[in-house]
Amino acid sequence: QARLVESGGGLVQAGGSLRLSCEVSGRTSGLTVRPTIMGWFRQAPGKERELVTGIGSGGNTYYRDFVKGRFTISRDNGRNIVYLQMNNLKPEDTAVYYCAVGYASSVLAAPGGYDHWGQGTQVTVSS
Repeated sequence: QARLVESGGGLVQAGGSLRLSCEVSGRTSGLTVRPTIMGWFRQAPGKERELVTGIGSGGNTYYRDFVKGRFTISRDNGRNIVYLQMNNLKPEDTAVYYCAVGYASSVLAAPGGYDHWGQGTQVTVSS
């Protein structure tokens, strides 16, 4: 069973930047040991959790429109870490951010393909 540990959340003013990290460990058996897809979701108060961005094992990426040009996802396959660089943050980006990975899916835009989750890290953007 995979274990995901996020770090890097915090409080920042609008226009500022944060970098989230998520280290994946623990999976030593199964058809695939390394995640095929890695992504970030977020959940704001009173709203449903939503997919923000994803990255495949080959480096292909997917971004929701509301973060395009501001957020950048990357991954270190050797260390099983996925990063989210968030620039030009807005108050509406305030949410708990969750790292998630999948070991069978190759579809970055399909939330159902992400089936292992981190505990979440709070990002708060003040105006």
